[in-house]
Amino acid sequence: MASESYRPPYSLTPAMLGMVEEIGEVLGRLRAGSGPVAPHLQRGNRIRTVQASCAIEGNTLSVEQVTAVLEGKRVLGTPREIQEVRNAFVAYERLPEWSPHSRDALLAAHGILMAGLVDEPGRFRSGGVGIQRGEEIVHLAPPANRVPALVADLLAWLKTTPEHPLIASCVFHYEFEFIHPFQDGNGRMGRLWQTLVLSRWNPLFAAVSVETLTGEHQTDYYAALNASNKAVACTPFIEFMLAMIRDALLELTETEQVSEQRTEQVVRLLAAMGKGPVSAKEIMAKLGLSHRPTFLYSYLQPALAAGLIEMTRPDAPRARNQKYRLTPWPTARLLPSTHRTRTFSSSNRLPQPARQKEWRSEG
Repeated sequence: MASESYRPPYSLTPAMLGMVEEIGEVLGRLRAGSGPVAPHLQRGNRIRTVQASCAIEGNTLSVEQVTAVLEGKRVLGTPREIQEVRNAFVAYERLPEWSPHSRDALLAAHGILMAGLVDEPGRFRSGGVGIQRGEEIVHLAPPANRVPALVADLLAWLKTTPEHPLIASCVFHYEFEFIHPFQDGNGRMGRLWQTLVLSRWNPLFAAVSVETLTGEHQTDYYAALNASNKAVACTPFIEFMLAMIRDALLELTETEQVSEQRTEQVVRLLAAMGKGPVSAKEIMAKLGLSHRPTFLYSYLQPALAAGLIEMTRPDAPRARNQKYRLTPWPTARLLPSTHRTRTFSSSNRLPQPARQKEWRSEG
């Protein structure tokens, strides 16, 4: 039974309140400037979300490889890495089915996210766990016998708190990581559930990849968790995550401002593709381009991100014999010039800093 007196320890700061206001303003501009995100662009953002959240935990598959896995193609990756991204994609796709305040939903989500990866997916841990960095133990999670009650308290708080959903989602994320309720997959679950909380508050968050930006600041993400552990309050983590949310939305608005020109360039690329696979060099020649960075940034990558073209070798994005071909009916899927396209680097591999290791003892 949940404790009525439970309240996670944190303090509101001027920085937090300022970022909440900024985020609200950016959301307002996005709502005023565009309609719903097209389904294939939502899928592209979802794929980047899945890749980033798994990469934080050490998965080495790139965005292109994750896309290929979800299309049923073979890639160079371990069976575990492939299973991780498949599970995560299904879990994110099922977010609309779950209540963020439901224990059963939380367990069901973990069951999907960690199916085939742990012995008891969808069940709370039965032994002790901790986080180790080098020789130092940076976090010792509460005993396993306290986990059900702690999770019940946290979910009840989330359901009844008058706190702004932006702040409440960050508090939940940190407290969930502190409790570490599962044998494995706690980081992925925390990020998944924060996305669920945010998307119930504002549906736009279902199409915004906060996880991608968090992954790009992975070292800071761990530092904010550890700083909150030492402070015995999640204030540092709330400030960090609010900054990630704000910056992810700002990236989206910046992309909108240049998307019209990009769309015209993508149309030119599609017209130059022809029927068979062609190399980047061949496409550049047809377009009369000589500057490769411009071609990659303004033509090729937006078309790949929108799912309008695909690689012939998605398992090896940088292969010398890499070629590109049209996906089925690409011109029918191309949006008007007001659509949003987020570009990404040629490899899309997140930097892998020294990872914190998780250890556990079975009870």
